[in-house]
Amino acid sequence: MERFDVVVLGAGPGGYTAAIRAAQLGRSVAIVEPSMWGGVCLNIGCIPTKALLRHAEIADLVTVHRDRFGLRGEMTVDYGVAFARSREVADGRVKGVHYLMRKHGIVELHGKGRFRDARTIDVVLNDGGRRALRFGDAIVATGATPAMLTGINRSDRVVTYEALIMRDAPPPSIVIVGGGAIGVEFATLLSSFGTSVTLVEAQPRLLPNEDAEVAIALEKALSARGVTIVTGATVQEIADGRDGTSVVVDHDGLSRTIAADTVLVAIGFRPNSAALGLDAVGVQCTPRGAIEIDDSMRTSASNVWAIGDVTAKLQLAHVAEAQGMVAAESIASAPTTPITDYRILPRAVFSTPQVASFGLTEEQARTEVGAIVVSRFPLAASGRAHALGAPEGFVKLIAEPQHGELLGAHLVGAEVSELLPELTLAAQYEISAAEIARNVHVHPSMSEAVLEAAHGVLGQPINL
Repeated sequence: MERFDVVVLGAGPGGYTAAIRAAQLGRSVAIVEPSMWGGVCLNIGCIPTKALLRHAEIADLVTVHRDRFGLRGEMTVDYGVAFARSREVADGRVKGVHYLMRKHGIVELHGKGRFRDARTIDVVLNDGGRRALRFGDAIVATGATPAMLTGINRSDRVVTYEALIMRDAPPPSIVIVGGGAIGVEFATLLSSFGTSVTLVEAQPRLLPNEDAEVAIALEKALSARGVTIVTGATVQEIADGRDGTSVVVDHDGLSRTIAADTVLVAIGFRPNSAALGLDAVGVQCTPRGAIEIDDSMRTSASNVWAIGDVTAKLQLAHVAEAQGMVAAESIASAPTTPITDYRILPRAVFSTPQVASFGLTEEQARTEVGAIVVSRFPLAASGRAHALGAPEGFVKLIAEPQHGELLGAHLVGAEVSELLPELTLAAQYEISAAEIARNVHVHPSMSEAVLEAAHGVLGQPINL
């Protein structure tokens, strides 16, 4: 029987990051993965969708905005080319994961792992063989699966993002059920390539977990690009026919039927924890199957740790990576930074315009903190935003009034996801708005909007 200090189940962003960090800290490591090396993120999630969204930006440029930039002559956009490049980008990054495993001496096992007892994992290999692994510590990083509406089955026309992203042509029309990040990103992508898009959300607004002002700004932008938005609507039925689909929704107490070629269901995820043999090691899960962890990622079993979407803490790739670092360092008794508050971690939606945020929304801050300072800087006052031809959006900072420390930030606009690290760093290390305002920012740059918003917290904006 083979023995390793650490065995990782799952090779997504969290799993392979944890494996690398454990190897860097001198541990012998094996990693078990049946097919998705690099996880959903690299294969059919974050990376290929962002490649497709880049093509959508260019498609908008040469069609919607062509006159603004003086583009002349006949221009067409080819989704097939966009799809092919998205697969090239994804496949290249997957190869990079295998390279990193070799570089750090990590043993790859292509198969499915299941706990036999507190020190043994049985692996059924893809080629039909079996391996038994003895471990000192194990890290569960098995991710999550897209949820489906109750009573609705997947088909060629009723799909989750996993199927839709692997199609080399966009549907002529689509109903997207779910106005979260995935729904909004696909609404942006497909509308850029001519698909008629209807976006249905059960809550009163899109991105219901984000700041209300941001959600309203995004709804206006999507509507302007031709997306039909139906909020406060719950799906009652999906009829799947050979020639198309129809979605029946309850909207303000009235029944409404929406016809489309395809339906995308994007209502969240369910943790992949059911087939791991967790009972054999005493790992506790929530009723929905999420593995329960403490701030160091330890489960109820002292030598079993869990990270990423299977914990359902904040189902984002960069959060899984951060959790993976903490788990590996905790196992090695190395210095680490436990994650105590998931609300202060960064979030981003790669729509057009982008949405980026961390921390408390204005509503949450007023409820939980009371007295706050809110500063808004519109990108219409940013020279760089105008130079890019994208002056829509704003930077909004929420701070406590005594020291000017950040409680949250909510941004909407071109490439605003790139502005988050300065703000989350400030929140983590208690850097005040006054100190941000004294940090010299490049001119002209989008980051100046953060500078101006920080001045605004002090009541002294310069360019507004």
